[in-house]
Amino acid sequence: RRLEEEGVKFIGPKHYSSSKMGDKIESKKLALEAKVNTIPGYNEAISGPDEAVKIAQGIGYPVMIKASAGGGGKGLRVAFNDKEAHEGFSSCVNEARNAFGDDRVFIEKYVLEPRHIEIQLIGDSFGNYVYLNERDCSIQRRHQKVIEEAPSPFVDPAMRKAMGEQAVALARAVNYESAGTVEFVVGADKSFYFLEMNTRLQVEHPVTELITGVDLVELMIRVAAGEKLPLTQDQVQLNGWSMECRINAEDPFRGFLPSTGRLVKFQPPKETTDANGTTRGDTGVYDGGEISMFYDSMIAKLIVHAKDRNSTIERMRDALNGFVIRGIS
Repeated sequence: RRLEEEGVKFIGPKHYSSSKMGDKIESKKLALEAKVNTIPGYNEAISGPDEAVKIAQGIGYPVMIKASAGGGGKGLRVAFNDKEAHEGFSSCVNEARNAFGDDRVFIEKYVLEPRHIEIQLIGDSFGNYVYLNERDCSIQRRHQKVIEEAPSPFVDPAMRKAMGEQAVALARAVNYESAGTVEFVVGADKSFYFLEMNTRLQVEHPVTELITGVDLVELMIRVAAGEKLPLTQDQVQLNGWSMECRINAEDPFRGFLPSTGRLVKFQPPKETTDANGTTRGDTGVYDGGEISMFYDSMIAKLIVHAKDRNSTIERMRDALNGFVIRGIS
């Protein structure tokens, strides 16, 4: 409403290679062309389990077998030997076909002791791009993010610059216009490799907003309305530390099975901004509402911001302790 009053009109995104960037095989080819670091692997669709074993032997174990159209941890297997590669290929194909209607899979080197670090960026229709630092999304369960933070405790300024510049090079190569995220897998030796590009806003975008002071949603609308980016790379800030916890309707005593039922009580911690930081909650559920089996198990996000990582963890602990949920696990 505020943007409408300012005369900002959404005119729709221009055409760019978003469909290609959403396809893991095609996006890796584009990344190679843009001279972005990519994980050693075989980026063509594989015909069968015997070919998968040969390719895995050529790359060297361990390898990761992944569905091209995959996401959310579906259609993904790690193999440490020929037997696991053979069986993993078949199960990955079946899962990918059932989940995505696309049974193409590819194989790449599995990075040991990996971290999942992603670069948030945004581009406009005038060829301007900025990267808004990184998020560390390494704390995962079943390949689904659980806790995200920004910045990463692992990334130094030189690494941040190198990853950011590669992310921008990839976005520029496909004339990307909007907010997007380039995801990297990072090894213990600080080597980083392109994973995929998310051509959309992500669940964890608030941690970036809090360390940069940039409203990503507003910026996306302004870019879509044909406006120029209002900031340059040297104006991007990195203030304090931010962390997000995904609040999931899952039962930890039953292997984290989804938990359904009525929310007898749903009382998130009070949203506050004070001298010590910010506590923010994003949700779409409410007291008395029903958590059904038809949706993702995430029912809320809890985001905090403070001056440094230890202060942020302390603030998050206090916020989690004050979060009251009854009726579901």
